[in-house]
Amino acid sequence: MRYLREAKIESGQGMRRTFLIIVGLWSYACADDVPVVETVLAYQRDSGGWPKNYDRKRILTTSEQRQLQKQRAQADTTIDNGATYTEIRLLAAAFDASGEPKLKFAALRGIDYLLKGQLDNGGWPQKFPEGRGYAREVTFNDNAMVGVMNLLKDIADNTLPFDFVPSSVRGRSASAVKRGISCVLKSQILVDGVPASWCAQHDRRTLAPCRGRSYELPSLSGSESVGIVRFLMRIEKPDPNVRRAIEGAIAWFKRVQLRGIRLERKIEGIHPGGMDTVVVRDPGAPSLWARFYDLHSNKPIFSSRDGVPRANLAEISHERRNGYSWLGPYARVLLDEDLPRWRARNTPGAHGSAK
Repeated sequence: MRYLREAKIESGQGMRRTFLIIVGLWSYACADDVPVVETVLAYQRDSGGWPKNYDRKRILTTSEQRQLQKQRAQADTTIDNGATYTEIRLLAAAFDASGEPKLKFAALRGIDYLLKGQLDNGGWPQKFPEGRGYAREVTFNDNAMVGVMNLLKDIADNTLPFDFVPSSVRGRSASAVKRGISCVLKSQILVDGVPASWCAQHDRRTLAPCRGRSYELPSLSGSESVGIVRFLMRIEKPDPNVRRAIEGAIAWFKRVQLRGIRLERKIEGIHPGGMDTVVVRDPGAPSLWARFYDLHSNKPIFSSRDGVPRANLAEISHERRNGYSWLGPYARVLLDEDLPRWRARNTPGAHGSAK
């Protein structure tokens, strides 16, 4: 007997993609973009979490399965690049479709891993239990912490397909979300005394903005802050502190949007790969946002691997200019669509205008 189930799975970028998860008698069909549940199970570590960047669609050989069994004690589990919270969502949807007890057990182990990994201040590091360097800090980068909090909120709210989660674990999840919200609010950076946005990483002790990789400087994030605001907008009956955080961030996004420019990929034979990314003037272009803004001036900053902040994309190395997302339409949908809906839900008599 086989079951066909369509599930909405949240990716590391906060977007939602549709997968068909086919489950039956431990035999899984595989097609492009379809995770293989057996592979997901094989990569789960003894801690309950998962490593990142393995191929979830790969059908493992017997030899590969044996090798992964030997690697279960490795301390490489993380929430970076969507790892762990994505696997939990996949397994929950697969269990909902098939009822296989092993899928439920693996998902619950993953949830327990996330709950145990929360820091005393309510944040989550990128890698635990044995992260090093910036991976030990509170990590909003690539929506890592937001991905965990969205998952735990779904569990706490008893949202399908998480109705199999015991009430005690739902209670722990609700408590973790509450503590996470507190961490988010305390981490929000003030500019001239007014709540603005967040850094991609915050110090695990002081919650001050801190460096990630060498080119990810302490800064105001025009990208990660979008996911944080979207999560805060999920909170039912937001209190004044949450509303202040959202409205402060919205005002900041409007203040720092970049008008009259667009990104263009140009053929440049002198560069590796024969291409380059350049900023060109275009008065009719929709707004863009920088990935990072200076903490004091609110001006965009760019950096090569030397960690030196530059004022323009053209001033950094070709390798970093073309190997990282420095500018994008990050907050466009947040301002144009999410904000009017949130205000309509939470402001009596509002007309849903984002202006």
